[in-house]
Amino acid sequence: MNPSAEDVPTDRTAGPTTPDGPLAGLADIEAWKARKKYPSTLFAGGPVFGSAHERPDGGWELHPYVAGLAPQDARDALAAHLRGASRAAFDRGEDEAAAQYLAAAERLDREPLDELTVRGRRFRVIRAERFIRMGPDGPEPPRGTDPDDARGRGGNGDPRAGQDPAAGLVIHPADTGHAAAAGVLRVELLTALRQKGTVPREVREDSRTAARSHPGGVLLPATFMAAEREGGRWRPHSTGTAATPGDARDGLALHLRVMVPWQQDLSAAEHETYKRAADRLDEEQCDELDVAGRHFRIVRVERLIRVGPDGPEGPRPSDPDPVPPPLAPAAQRVDDDDPTPPEPDARTRKFMALFEEEHRRRTHSRRCAGPPRRGATPSRHGRRSGRSAAARR
Repeated sequence: MNPSAEDVPTDRTAGPTTPDGPLAGLADIEAWKARKKYPSTLFAGGPVFGSAHERPDGGWELHPYVAGLAPQDARDALAAHLRGASRAAFDRGEDEAAAQYLAAAERLDREPLDELTVRGRRFRVIRAERFIRMGPDGPEPPRGTDPDDARGRGGNGDPRAGQDPAAGLVIHPADTGHAAAAGVLRVELLTALRQKGTVPREVREDSRTAARSHPGGVLLPATFMAAEREGGRWRPHSTGTAATPGDARDGLALHLRVMVPWQQDLSAAEHETYKRAADRLDEEQCDELDVAGRHFRIVRVERLIRVGPDGPEGPRPSDPDPVPPPLAPAAQRVDDDDPTPPEPDARTRKFMALFEEEHRRRTHSRRCAGPPRRGATPSRHGRRSGRSAAARR
């Protein structure tokens, strides 16, 4: 018997993942403009992984978040998802269903499974490739139509921050998309192949195999990351991506306040320069930032899931998967005879102090902000993304 929809709760009620009405047309126009201004499409690091379940009425529904950097990250998230389903079933008095979901989660704790069936429904680890658009001035920043619930919150912890706009998206094997520009981009990404010599041979061979087994594709809502220009080249600040531009700005602000002073052993005056830059980033919610001769940009990252007759593509044999499941024999460690952790050294204590300072600052900001005022969040179309914050001081 197929479980009811309540058996497999999502983290939030999923709304449309693409704009409706006039905004949909505007998003399509922006996509066409992006193809002209940022004509090159490049791979943005390695793939990301998430999970989905097959729906009784057809298609596969995505779980938050398609952001794991290895298949095991998605298996761990799927195990947590199944434990949530188990608790929901238990609260409804459905003890047998609760036990089955819990048993599946515990199996994932021990085995590196990419698909399993629970109560007649298939669950699968899925794979998405990441891309960025590049132009003469560098990588593409967020577009005016990209949802950004966090804009204007100034690091004050809007409860909507971090929500995945792809959560709840239903993928059908026959999905081809709607917007013309999105369709062109999807064709570009489906035919993309890493250049010979840039990746191991097995990676290229797996790409060719995927093109045959999963010839279709679905574009997910974009994600975002911070990047820095160094000597005419751009490099990302992390291998992961954020759900919204605001979340990527928060990550960059944390980098400026904590990681830079810790890694570079800045003086108090130098640290203050970076803190002021992070404050500007919070206040102005800009997508470009200059500080201490360095230039940062919030970058837009596309995600594409390949789709075949049996649904979305799972992990490939060549995808790195270095960490075993938490309770697998390979993950077991012999306990040290002395359980007392060592005292942190001076460098570690400095990092802990910087991190605690940032935690206190954010906690204070949230308390002072109070509930958001109606209409207080600025429109995405009103933001000033073309100029750096330093240029506007």
